[in-house]
Amino acid sequence: MGKKITFLGIETSCDETAASVIKENEKGTADILSNIVSSQIEQHKKFGGVVPELAARAHLENIEFIIERALKESKISIKEIDGVAATAGPGLIVCLTIGLNIGKAIAAFSNKPFIGVNHLEGHALSPGLENKIEFPYLLLLISGGHTQYLIVKDVNHYEQLGTTIDDALGEAFDKTAKMLDLGYPGGPAVEKFAKLGDANYFKLPEPIINRAGCNLSFAGLKTAVLRESKKINGENKLKYNLAASFQKTINKILYKKTKVAVDMFRKKTKKENCKLIVAGGVAANETIRNNLYSLSKEIGFKTVYPDLKFCGDNAAMIAWAGIKRFKKNLTDNIEISAKSRWPLDKEAPYMKGPGLKL
Repeated sequence: MGKKITFLGIETSCDETAASVIKENEKGTADILSNIVSSQIEQHKKFGGVVPELAARAHLENIEFIIERALKESKISIKEIDGVAATAGPGLIVCLTIGLNIGKAIAAFSNKPFIGVNHLEGHALSPGLENKIEFPYLLLLISGGHTQYLIVKDVNHYEQLGTTIDDALGEAFDKTAKMLDLGYPGGPAVEKFAKLGDANYFKLPEPIINRAGCNLSFAGLKTAVLRESKKINGENKLKYNLAASFQKTINKILYKKTKVAVDMFRKKTKKENCKLIVAGGVAANETIRNNLYSLSKEIGFKTVYPDLKFCGDNAAMIAWAGIKRFKKNLTDNIEISAKSRWPLDKEAPYMKGPGLKL
């Protein structure tokens, strides 16, 4: 048996300052020696969304402490790690550069290999932290900035089946919460208050649900929520009804489009035994999990989710992606720069639309 690799991971793509030390184990999964995440929710709450300059300042203030804490908790020194991985994109450039630069500096001064990780690949491979998963598998990536169906063929080898043509799903949740004054962060707030509402009260649009393929659109749904929100005059019951109706509509869209994506996966891979990985911050939503579980029973596939602590932005998934890339000799030099847009499937068409973040 070869030596089990240990990596330091650093993540600062948006509003989480995170560092983690992980080590491969005999089962082909990871031992999480530390996984430190510093949230910036309080700094951004009054704005109802992430303010890039404030996020960058918070990263600068916290990053050294977070890395030191991750190393201390892991009982591993810089000298003992085998490499450093840091998120290089996609994300907010002012935030990415902070974690990326300190990662490059640590690697350079300690003479360790460095890997600039695609944040989306971190999410794509994150279930492997706890589960031994065979390629290929179908990925539904749902987060604040991304909504995509991809075939994960191998590390560094992805085929996009569908994506949002406008807003990401997490963004739609955040904007809905802001319009209804439900609080921040928006996703958990909508899910919480939707439980108090009647999901059948409002009839909301289901954009491009019947269009061929598994591209998605949420801008029209968000506009409909805005229109209805102006009529309810702050009445809480109607707010909760609208939140519930919004969430139900999202689940109808995901049910239909995931069914299409599974069919596409089976045809392209010739594999009847489909495994659907659902990753990203919105994968923590309980109603979405239940919805896709119902679909899996209907058409016969297995759903796998990362642990809740690995759904949102975290550095363990970045360290894990670093290890997986390192084993394939996919290392980077320290000249690598931050990228605001960095699709996993470089051949996929750029689906341009308002609010689209790739």
